[in-house]
Amino acid sequence: MLLFVGLGNPGAKYAGHRHNIGFMAIDRIAEDHGFGPWKGKFQGEIAEGQLGGQKVMLLKPGTFMNLSGQSVGEAMRFYKLEPGDVTVFHDELDLAPGKVRVKTGGGHAGHNGLRSIHQHVGEAYQRVRLGIGHPGRKELVAQYVLQDFAKADADWLGDLMRGISDGAAELAAGRKDRFLNAIAQRMAPAGAPPAPKSDAAGAAPKARPAVKPDEQAPDNRSPLQRLVDRFR
Repeated sequence: MLLFVGLGNPGAKYAGHRHNIGFMAIDRIAEDHGFGPWKGKFQGEIAEGQLGGQKVMLLKPGTFMNLSGQSVGEAMRFYKLEPGDVTVFHDELDLAPGKVRVKTGGGHAGHNGLRSIHQHVGEAYQRVRLGIGHPGRKELVAQYVLQDFAKADADWLGDLMRGISDGAAELAAGRKDRFLNAIAQRMAPAGAPPAPKSDAAGAAPKARPAVKPDEQAPDNRSPLQRLVDRFR
């Protein structure tokens, strides 16, 4: 069994904050992979499902960010898990928006949620670091992470959530490179052509002419659906 933890602050007023990107990732995995209903447990919310042939519990601590370790530690003790069975999804100031890194162990770099988890279970758990960028000055950090993502972030944020969901089973199976590749494919610039392949004689095929705008497939979505898709 694995435990996937999303970090954030509970309550509707925090839902769109940069600090809550861990909650967003866990919610997207639960929605796309048919996890059971969320239930109140372990000082938070938990949902059960399957990813990559593994039983996975999704946890959203309800203790607020700086006490996240209480919830994580309680769940680990109940299921008799080791730190290596735990993956924590969290916001990362030191990565550009949309960038993702996976690591195991190490320091908490001042992140209050990770600091709390360190105190309760140690540091030997896996982290999925979700880049949100840095405001530029240390004194602006608290205000920055506790603000909603800007409307201009909607496109890359939506692609990132889809990529995390696409690769969730690979992450559960321990294939971190494939997980990151699934995200990269979603985050690639729209319309970017694949690298040309050589033919049997070793020569690269001739480049195809660029598709003109009027040759593209029509977008038959309703205006409402386009708006919903933009912010998903």
